[in-house]
Amino acid sequence: MKLVSLYRVGGIILPCIAFIFSNVPKLNAEDKMVIGFSQATMNHPWRVAMVDVNKKYCAEHYPDVDLLITDGQNQATKQVSDVESLMTRGIKVLVISPLQAQALTPVVKQAMEAKIPVITLDREVNTKVTCQIGAENKPIGEDAGKFIAEKLGGKGNIIEIQGTAGASATVDRHTGFRDALKDSAGIKVVSDQYCDYLREPAVKFTEDMLQRFGPGQIQAIYAHNDEMALGAAKAVADAGRAKEIIIVGIDGENSAFQAVKDGKLAATFIYPFCAPEGIEYAYKVAKGEQVPERVLLKSTRVDASNVDQYLGKGF
Repeated sequence: MKLVSLYRVGGIILPCIAFIFSNVPKLNAEDKMVIGFSQATMNHPWRVAMVDVNKKYCAEHYPDVDLLITDGQNQATKQVSDVESLMTRGIKVLVISPLQAQALTPVVKQAMEAKIPVITLDREVNTKVTCQIGAENKPIGEDAGKFIAEKLGGKGNIIEIQGTAGASATVDRHTGFRDALKDSAGIKVVSDQYCDYLREPAVKFTEDMLQRFGPGQIQAIYAHNDEMALGAAKAVADAGRAKEIIIVGIDGENSAFQAVKDGKLAATFIYPFCAPEGIEYAYKVAKGEQVPERVLLKSTRVDASNVDQYLGKGF
């Protein structure tokens, strides 16, 4: 006897024959491979994009995967706890974008010793992992430094707005930038501060610096990401000093592209958000495939000369 059920299409209820689909396999939760994804924080659009794109790609391409996602809430202790919890849930692979290298290294090492493959996205840790995916932050910092030095004609004062203390991206974006300025004796970084890659702390820091350094005393601001660059741009505009200060960011937000178009930022450097590469390589590892120890993603400078081709294509 045929089993008949009802199916709604465009508001019309149609009968459908259940046994027609009886040969289509259905995966129960226990049949799926479990992959854990530990995100450092979800209070930043770049990191939200990293999670959302990987999650969507996983749902569309890997129906046999149960992707467990955690939010470290910008706290290293919380992210360590998240990873420890994921390790108890039968994950075949751990994908992690670590908040800080030093704080997350022990738990990542623990996962590797437990034979759980680990893929790090963006920031690195100080122990061996299965695969590291990201762009090279130090060359981006160098390119930003060279760009600013050229724009200033080799002379001027700069404020540097750094990301999160101890994060590998912060260290590399800072080191590369300072290295690029060594050949420009007329350029001086007059102040810098960690603002955790967040907009509001960058606004406050820039406001303080504009109070400390009067008109004509600051020629450029280098921010380790677009959120902080946009915060700096707001403070500079509010102070009526936009024409005298150039601002450079990193990441490739749509709002940053628009700010370049509008002349509020001099440039931003696209930093890929490791998606869908994160889940692609995690799936390969889960299936037993060999993957390279390092996957380098391309970065591109976006300035007034090429911004039109990038408008609306960020995150």
